[in-house]
Amino acid sequence: MDLTMCGLLVDRAEELARLYADLGNWNDVKHIWFDERLSNRSTRESSQKIFRILTSRFKNAPTALPNPSRLPNVFEHCETTRDKAQILYLYFVSDDALVRYVVHEYSARLAREESKPLNFSNETLQNILNGLTYSDGSSFDYAESTTERWCEGIRSVMRKIDVLKEQQTVMRSIPSISTVPLLVAMDYSYEISDDEWITAPRGLLYLFQPEKRWEELFDRAATTPAWEYRELHGNLNLRPTEKTYSWINSGGDN
Repeated sequence: MDLTMCGLLVDRAEELARLYADLGNWNDVKHIWFDERLSNRSTRESSQKIFRILTSRFKNAPTALPNPSRLPNVFEHCETTRDKAQILYLYFVSDDALVRYVVHEYSARLAREESKPLNFSNETLQNILNGLTYSDGSSFDYAESTTERWCEGIRSVMRKIDVLKEQQTVMRSIPSISTVPLLVAMDYSYEISDDEWITAPRGLLYLFQPEKRWEELFDRAATTPAWEYRELHGNLNLRPTEKTYSWINSGGDN
C-alpha cells in the first residue's frame, strides 16, 4: 500500500535514474543516496522508503520499457514535468500489482466505451478493490483509513499525469500526451503485446486514451523518425522505423 502513497516522486526518480546511468550499479547509487545526499531528505527512514520503492520500480521494469540507465536521455527531450510523470507512471503500474489491477479495470471500461464517465472517487475505487481476489483465495481487506489514503494516492498520481485536473476533481479527463511520452507509450505497447497490439495498445490505454483518439496518435507517431507506415500485403501497417527506443539516442522528434 505504501507504493501509491509515495506517488511518482518525479524529481527523486529522475535523480536516481541519473545516478544509475552515471554509476552503472544500484549498490553505488545506494551509497551516494544515503551517505552523500541524506541532508536533502527529512529522515533516514523516509529516505530508505523512497529509495526502496523507486528502485523497485526500476529494477522490476519489464524489457518493454526503456532501461532505467536510458531515462536521463529520455527526460532531456521532455517538455514538462507532466511528460516525465507519464513515463514514470508506466514503471509504476508495471511494478505495483494492486495499482495495475485497478488501472486494468479502468482500461477495460474505457475500451468498452461505457457511457458512464470514469471517475476516481473513493466509492468507485473501493468497488473495484472489492472485486480483487488474491492467488491464495483471500480478498482485499484493509482498514478503511488505509484504503482512503490509498485512494488519495491514486488520485495524486492521476493528477500528475493529467487525468485529473484539480485537487477536488474525481472525473477523468483525457490527458494530453506530448511527443516523448507518446513514443514511450507506443514502443511499450508494441513490445508488450503480440501482432495485434494496435487493436489494444496497452500504453495508450494505461494513459486513458479512448479509441477515437488512437488514429490521431498513430499518425502523430508516424510523423516522427521513430515510427512509419509500411505496406504489407496491400495493407498499411504501423511499425517502428528501426528497433523500439532507438529514437532515444537522437531525441523523440528530431
